[in-house]
Amino acid sequence: MAPFVDFEFMRRALVGMFALAIGAPPIGVFLMLRRMSLIGDAMAHAILPGAALGFLLAGLSLFAMAGGGLIVGFLIAIAAGLISRSTPLKEDASLAAFFLISLALGVTIVSLKGNNIDLMHFLFGSVLSIDNAALLLILGITSVSLFVLALIWRPLVLECVDPGFLRSVSRAGGPAHVAFLGLVVLNLVGGFQSLGTLLAVGIMMLPAITSRFWSRDVTGMMAVAVVSAVVASYAGLLLSYHANLPSGPAIILVAGLIYVLSIAVGPFGGLIWLVLPRRHLEA
Repeated sequence: MAPFVDFEFMRRALVGMFALAIGAPPIGVFLMLRRMSLIGDAMAHAILPGAALGFLLAGLSLFAMAGGGLIVGFLIAIAAGLISRSTPLKEDASLAAFFLISLALGVTIVSLKGNNIDLMHFLFGSVLSIDNAALLLILGITSVSLFVLALIWRPLVLECVDPGFLRSVSRAGGPAHVAFLGLVVLNLVGGFQSLGTLLAVGIMMLPAITSRFWSRDVTGMMAVAVVSAVVASYAGLLLSYHANLPSGPAIILVAGLIYVLSIAVGPFGGLIWLVLPRRHLEA
């Protein structure tokens, strides 16, 4: 507890990461269940040009970069959906194309005005530099995300299980999908402030994938994912403080370690449980 008691910037970093750990992993669980895990990574890079344009116009202004990232992220999500519906190209393929274009464009825009330090901040973020404004933004995004997720919970679960049945009984599937993509963009913008575009998706997806080895119930997966992200945030900040490591990569590395341990010992599909002899059914 010493680093968080002694230093205010460590307390802000801890609160900000806890907020991300509560809001982002539930979105990651639905991305995993809908087989859209890599789309989250593509969307994380898609917000880079918008944030870079905000930086080009207003410098390191939090709200300019966040606003630019939100606008461009929404536009790319809508464009990818329209392309997938009007052409033979699937949504993941169109997002992959936008991801590569966005990454190159964002790096180019940052290079026009900034330097290598600014570029590293965009790509990898800085958890320890979270100020009060960034903290309020992250907390607001988490609050909105949880509220909207509660509203669209039923159609999201139904679409994961049986999308054909959902289309036959309700028209909520389309609006819920659009709202869900909006939540993905929102949480990635929040993660961008602390983890950068390359690592923001890590706090969303690694705990979500980890939860698959500990629960078969959607609610249980959500709980495991949030707990895993909270533990990774706390332990990663401590590791970065005591070992003098970059904070963002340290948090994601701890989340990756939890994932590897889950592969080994998780009760649902863990390697140890697969090799243990099982009791046979008796007639």
